Amino acid sequence: MTSEAKVQDALDAVRTRLDAAARRAGRDPSAVALLAVSKTHGPDAVRAAYAHGQRDFGENYVQELVTKAAALADLVGLRWHLIGHLQTNKCREVAGLVATVQSVDSERLVKELGRRATATGRTLEILIQVNVACEAQKSGCDLAALPQLIAAAQGTPGVRLRGLMTVPPAVDDPVESRRWFDALRGLREAHGGEVLLPDLSMGMTHDMEEAVAAGATVVRVGTAIFGTRDP
Repeated sequence: MTSEAKVQDALDAVRTRLDAAARRAGRDPSAVALLAVSKTHGPDAVRAAYAHGQRDFGENYVQELVTKAAALADLVGLRWHLIGHLQTNKCREVAGLVATVQSVDSERLVKELGRRATATGRTLEILIQVNVACEAQKSGCDLAALPQLIAAAQGTPGVRLRGLMTVPPAVDDPVESRRWFDALRGLREAHGGEVLLPDLSMGMTHDMEEAVAAGATVVRVGTAIFGTRDP
């Protein structure tokens, strides 16, 4: 089997998992978007997924994103999403390139993204990354700072706040992730609900079913589609 065929078969398997998870939760499968996390995988892997109907791809590192986007500029309708930590001095490089920045965690970053997006003549969609488990080693907004950051995002020209994102603690049993997914959903309900924060980006390869059951609207899947990351 070719590498392209492997990616496409894996993509089908992930779509089947998400469809089944949504139906078990009594949700419309179309309400759950799949974000294929292509970080550390080359342009050929993205092309294979694109050829099989995938349009949304997530990257963690700005330079890798910029390089890959240039190599795949011929793919009409391909949408990039930044899901890794973003420094303010990199905002200029991504503001006109990505569909969303899902890892916003400070007012300073909100303001800089808004300024850079406005300069390109567009409105950039963003999600606030929340450190739901208060892990010292992880990026994300502190729970106490969330209300102020939401207000800043809603009041900044050039950006449109779409929702919340989280990366829960790494656990062997995916069921253990559910508490953190429920916590993110609870934060959304406490700050305006679906009307103001329609998107919840949560869940990855090992816990996507738990995320869907908890209300995820965006699931970020890499390994189950592309395999183990390239060195």
